Amino acid sequence: MHFSISRFGHFALRRALPLVALLTLGACTTTDVRTTAYTPLTVEDAAIPEGRLLDVGIVQFNPGLDTAKAEEDKLVFPELRNAESRYIAVTLADSLQSSQGWGAVRVIPSERTNIDVTVTGRIVQSDGETLTVDVTVTDSRGQRWFTKQYTEQASHYAYDRKHPTKGDAFQGVYNRIANDMMVYRQKLSDDYIAELRTISELRFARSFSPHAFDRYLSQSDDGLYHLNALPAEDDPMLARVRRIRERDYLFVDTLQGYYGTFVKTMEEPYQEWRAMSYEEVQQMHELKRKARNHTIMGAAAIIGGIAAAGAGAGSARAAGQVGIAGGGYLIKSGFDRRAEAKMHIEALQELGDSMEAEVEPRIVELEDRTVTLTGSVENQYRQWREILKEIYQAETGDLGTQI
Repeated sequence: MHFSISRFGHFALRRALPLVALLTLGACTTTDVRTTAYTPLTVEDAAIPEGRLLDVGIVQFNPGLDTAKAEEDKLVFPELRNAESRYIAVTLADSLQSSQGWGAVRVIPSERTNIDVTVTGRIVQSDGETLTVDVTVTDSRGQRWFTKQYTEQASHYAYDRKHPTKGDAFQGVYNRIANDMMVYRQKLSDDYIAELRTISELRFARSFSPHAFDRYLSQSDDGLYHLNALPAEDDPMLARVRRIRERDYLFVDTLQGYYGTFVKTMEEPYQEWRAMSYEEVQQMHELKRKARNHTIMGAAAIIGGIAAAGAGAGSARAAGQVGIAGGGYLIKSGFDRRAEAKMHIEALQELGDSMEAEVEPRIVELEDRTVTLTGSVENQYRQWREILKEIYQAETGDLGTQI
């Protein structure tokens, strides 16, 4: 009796065909869940009493370069991330101001300014398609309100040039942060808020004159500040510190103009980059999906070809050789597509160049002299704090200042 396929061939095919089907099914099945639900900003429905207003300082975000992975698909460009660290802080500040639930909301270069509520953040992912940030909100007492990760994917219509949408493509992220902060603040008692405002002032005072203001504050083992006593309202040292603090606020207010100008200057090229990056990322996702499918199906075809080639009969062996050759072509096609995806990544790197702006020197007129602050906004603020220290020492003769 003659068999066209040997017993071994039947066994090999029985083993190979389910694997081919499984690999092919896995290759053709993709899960791509996208949510574009927009979170509206919650606005205070009534005027807040002056005594319940808390000032907010938003530290320009950490660009996340120290923790960014070196994988190609992370799309991390240092110049762009440094610009985004300011852009995100300014956009969040605008959202908080629009909520009408806070006192002064300022973008600040560092956490050294002692204000009622401080917001810090880190960029985890930003590629035009997805924005993910880690955010921590802490008050001047040292109490952490929350640490939370926010993420959102841009809608396809966010970059539609024919029908452009208003606002930032990821405005929902900023709205959710602002809403969460408002919910937490609304739960605070009037006494707690009043204590926060006092602690903010005394921590600032203590940074200029520790020996004069140390006794008013204590810090527990868990890092929280507590009021021990209050200085007299007519305390001359407190009056001097308040004047210094007002100067500090005025300087930080002038920085808001810089941050605003910076964002306006970068907005058009940044939005263009986002739109182009969105398209590139979408294409890369599609290319990688096809590359993965082709590679897996190619491997499946090779397995099936090997099984058929082992059947022994001439026709089966010939079919097996064709299967192996076809599988090899599919795998090569997958590698070629990966190379094409790499070309898109390189194109994105070119798009991310030259986003860092230089800061103009700032001239400050004092009573006895004129000083010029130079360097980045962070360096200028550091120089300004040193000048405030000198002013305070000149007025009080205090040599124990620590800033």
